[in-house]
Amino acid sequence: MPGRSDRARTAGALAAALALATLAPTSAMAAPPGTAGAVGEEVGVAFSTTGRVFSGSLQIGLSTSVPGAEVRYTTDGTTPTLSSPVASGPLTLTRSTEVRAQAFVAGAPTGEPTSQRYVASNVTTRHDLPVLVLDSLGKGVVGDDAHAAAVVELQPRGGTTSLTDEPALVTRAGYRLRGQSSRMFDKKPYRLELWDDEGDDLDQPFFGMPAESDWVLRGPFSDKSLVREALTLDLGRELGLHAPRHRLVEVYVNDDAQPVAANDYRGVYLLEETIKNQKDRLDLKKLDPEDVTSPRIEGGYIIKAEWLAAEQPLIPCRGTSRCWSDLEVHDPDDLVPAQLDWIAGYVGRVNDALHSSNPADPQTGYPALIDVESFVDQVIVNELSRDMDAYFRSQYFYKDRGGLLTAGPLWDFDLTYGVGGFFGNDQVSGWQYQQSRQSPAPLDWFSVLMSDPAFVNHVKVRWQEARRGPLSDAALRSRIDDLTAPLGGAAARNFQRWPNLTTRQIGPFVTPTAGTWEGQVAHLEDWLLRRAAWLDSTAAWGGPTDPLPTPSATPAPSATPTPTPTPTPSTTPTPTPTPTVSPTPSPTPTRSVTPSPTPVQGGQGCTATLRTVSSWPGGIQGEVTVTAGAAALRGWAVTLTLPAGVSVAQVWNAGLTGSSSTVTARNVDWNGTLGAGASTTFGFLGSVTGSLEGVTLACTAA
Repeated sequence: MPGRSDRARTAGALAAALALATLAPTSAMAAPPGTAGAVGEEVGVAFSTTGRVFSGSLQIGLSTSVPGAEVRYTTDGTTPTLSSPVASGPLTLTRSTEVRAQAFVAGAPTGEPTSQRYVASNVTTRHDLPVLVLDSLGKGVVGDDAHAAAVVELQPRGGTTSLTDEPALVTRAGYRLRGQSSRMFDKKPYRLELWDDEGDDLDQPFFGMPAESDWVLRGPFSDKSLVREALTLDLGRELGLHAPRHRLVEVYVNDDAQPVAANDYRGVYLLEETIKNQKDRLDLKKLDPEDVTSPRIEGGYIIKAEWLAAEQPLIPCRGTSRCWSDLEVHDPDDLVPAQLDWIAGYVGRVNDALHSSNPADPQTGYPALIDVESFVDQVIVNELSRDMDAYFRSQYFYKDRGGLLTAGPLWDFDLTYGVGGFFGNDQVSGWQYQQSRQSPAPLDWFSVLMSDPAFVNHVKVRWQEARRGPLSDAALRSRIDDLTAPLGGAAARNFQRWPNLTTRQIGPFVTPTAGTWEGQVAHLEDWLLRRAAWLDSTAAWGGPTDPLPTPSATPAPSATPTPTPTPTPSTTPTPTPTPTVSPTPSPTPTRSVTPSPTPVQGGQGCTATLRTVSSWPGGIQGEVTVTAGAAALRGWAVTLTLPAGVSVAQVWNAGLTGSSSTVTARNVDWNGTLGAGASTTFGFLGSVTGSLEGVTLACTAA
């Protein structure tokens, strides 16, 4: 995230003289307290209009209810002082401006400064995707140092939105360039941090996702389907891996002092959560500096393999086996020496176990130290997508207190499904873990695991099971349809802005050359299904398998472990594909779920139970389990009767009809047939004030 030094350099970058030229007091009157939209009265200043995007000019009244006070203001992001102008009348804005106001009594400030941001625009386009506007308030093109900016969130109401519609959020933010190879493209990727008025982190719900300050904006450029990253995150989450939530949005970035214009349109982006140890992201135990003995020193840690680009603190190589390289501690980055030494020792034991004479031994091998199921799922995601950078870059692991080293969260999957062209990743046959580069991989763990017959058998069992459910051809087609259905108009605008559909070489990468966006999506689907078919072959993960060993639960290893058998999580995933037009599900999945039902009603031949998966202010994710009765089903339908304050926005693993207080979810083609007593699930996202209590369900055989 941007540091305080970045913010200090940018806080006053817009000169006051330039900013003051954008507004002028027009009469000796101030907006009365209590005006609709007024804010800040609790600290002595009210704005007649809250932050928004405007066209032409906008008048802003500043007033105070403090007896004997006067209001002074600035327009350059600095705190008002006695030398700042007095708000003697409404301010007329003609360009993007941050207005900060302070009440003064007898020459002394009273209360806290209050700020609002107003973004000028001459854009009239209506958008069917949510829109994110970044306005640097005239600071110029951003680089590695963060610019302070105004950020605006706009949500479609009635199907579309325009920049001057009522915003869902206007706040202060810092943004800068991010990425490695992706930053070479004309369509730039950004790191975004929401700030309060003082430039400190502001945890804020954003585009329907849980409150946090840190976000990234990925700009698909070599990925001309626009959904490769979102697709891979969703597939991994269905398998049980941690993956960031995300949202497809259209983006404007204004880096000059003029109103937002059509040429500030940057296209379709994926707004995505960052990876960090935080309650609504990767929720691990927190390490404090005094946690230097067991068990507290044992977690949580997030580490990352980043070929030729790792950053401090690096994990020094330990143990007796082949050394690793480019392995960094991602979170926390302020470890005390004892903690860095502990995680280096644990990683060293993993490395030694993998390179031992009997690596699969449940007592002395890798099963005692790593979460095997997560490593299996990581291999499946990497190989199905043929991620060009798989195993070399953006490979995360985490170690929680009392837990094992676990693969994930997932990150960075734009060079996938036939895009890239290096190390054979555009071929539907072959193995990505066998790629060779000029330099060795940061660590060889996955290639070692894939040389172990027990691990390969585990991968085959898991793959064959997933192909009967969330990774079936029908499910994969459905996932792509869910992601691309909302993108028609946005994709047309994106490729009008960036006409690269028929360009084969984008930067160093080889890409498909279909002449339409629809053709690019078709290429993605065709490549994915052919890749899955090869993985089904006996040359890969098809054919007979051996039963997996029955696990027996034992404690996780301590700081000085005596390795013991470790349970392998259930291989029955809970499919939760995520439509990107709405916030994606919680990144804390479980591989097997025993539903805790709320209302349950049985219809003809089936029952349905409902549980809350995750919730955040104004939003909720629910999951419904459909169970066949004494006879098999050929299809099913679940009717949900919704109380006031609850609505369903999107559904997956089912088709949705109805609106308002009654909606019906029906099976899709791959999950309608259920044997007697068998179950399937579908999920939904919606808005809610309160909880799902009061929702009733009725299940009938179709």
